[in-house]
Amino acid sequence: MRSNKLSGKVAIVTGGGQGVGLGIARALADEGANLVLTGRTEAKLARAAEELRAFRAQVLVVPGDTRTRTDALRTVELTVERFGRIDALVNNAQTSNPGIPLKAVTDDDWRTTLESGLCGTLYFMQAALPQMKSQNRGAIVNFASRTGIEGLKGFGAYAAAKEGIRGLSRVAAREWGPYGITVNVICPAALTPAADAYLEANPQERVRYLSEIALGRFGDPQQDIGRSVAFLCSDDASFITGQTIGVDGGQSML
Repeated sequence: MRSNKLSGKVAIVTGGGQGVGLGIARALADEGANLVLTGRTEAKLARAAEELRAFRAQVLVVPGDTRTRTDALRTVELTVERFGRIDALVNNAQTSNPGIPLKAVTDDDWRTTLESGLCGTLYFMQAALPQMKSQNRGAIVNFASRTGIEGLKGFGAYAAAKEGIRGLSRVAAREWGPYGITVNVICPAALTPAADAYLEANPQERVRYLSEIALGRFGDPQQDIGRSVAFLCSDDASFITGQTIGVDGGQSML
């Protein structure tokens, strides 16, 4: 049921056309936010936008690639042109190729993973800063992973990208705090298309992962991950910044 917690607020969600990104967008729309969805596949974004309009949200679709700084700048420019403000930025997009031993990581694996996640997060944060600073308020939610915190085998490039995002977020929280901008990180346990494909190919890993989660299930992209993001984007979380929050059913307990 739609509430007013984010009524009148505007949120950009990268990778918002599918999976966890779409779940986040649904949760934000359910709380009253208007949305800007960006991602590489325009058809997916268009389908997502049509669904989200059922929440009575205004939705702007901006196709783009997080690996390209100009796409981040264009997304922010079009957001301000359409809505006049940016209240929240959710850096969800991430390309990865899990299951590769560190010794076998190629230059292409490395570049694609770091550029889509770590570089894309930086580009969008830098692009959104001037508008958030002018408002003296903004919420940024970035995404990391226990694969980096715990150093899981087969996730070398992904772990490096995600730990880089955590470090970047802490620095931004300190530097941008005086402008009223909060920067936090979520480590989720939810099925993305890439994660689901990996677990389908490695069923023993699915059993192992579930056995590690205290609540015995993967998170739902909307109800679990999305609602946590919505909280961090709301005024209720205005005194929380620089934190890494595990939304993982107790898989990791920091």
